[in-house]
Amino acid sequence: MNPVNSFLRFCRRMQRTSRLKRELQMLSTEPPPGITCWQTEERMDELRAQIVGGTGTPYEGGLFSLEIKVPERYPFEPPKMRFLTPIYHPNIDNSGRICHDALKLPPKGAWKPSLNISTVLSSIQLLMAEPNPDDPLMADISSEFKYNKQLFMEKARKWTREHAVQKNMDAVEGSKENNPDQKASSHKRHSLSAQQEREEPAKKTCM
Repeated sequence: MNPVNSFLRFCRRMQRTSRLKRELQMLSTEPPPGITCWQTEERMDELRAQIVGGTGTPYEGGLFSLEIKVPERYPFEPPKMRFLTPIYHPNIDNSGRICHDALKLPPKGAWKPSLNISTVLSSIQLLMAEPNPDDPLMADISSEFKYNKQLFMEKARKWTREHAVQKNMDAVEGSKENNPDQKASSHKRHSLSAQQEREEPAKKTCM
């Protein structure tokens, strides 16, 4: 490998590590309301986060876990985030992928190095409360949200009760060391995905 390239990669890693340490410290001492975030074991590039469902939303009472992967070029590239907890939402698909401008580079997205993990998590929390049906990942759910809001709310509340409320209870009893069972969550998500595929849901790729 070219020594110059190796040195540049080393510098990028050091820059990323230094920034992540500051961000995690801020998230620990001054977390946004309803949001927690921490690193998994000793790895700085794999984080976990939890978002409390907002009051007055169909996600109220639920605790939603997310996986965060930090790329080597962070903060010049956005973090990769996905939900581990199943959630019924037009901008989040069955694999937990999230359609949000802050998670994409320009010109299609709005990520910039001045943003950080805390601001992105806050933006996702806002997206949960205020879905964007005009740029969906799940076109069928978007259609429900637009044209049959009551049905959407009922289904979203049902998913929250089934998949997120129990995790909320577990989190109260435990701590960050007792993370939600990701394998169980993944299994539930795959089961739900298979079921919805049988029902032929309409999907649209987030642009």
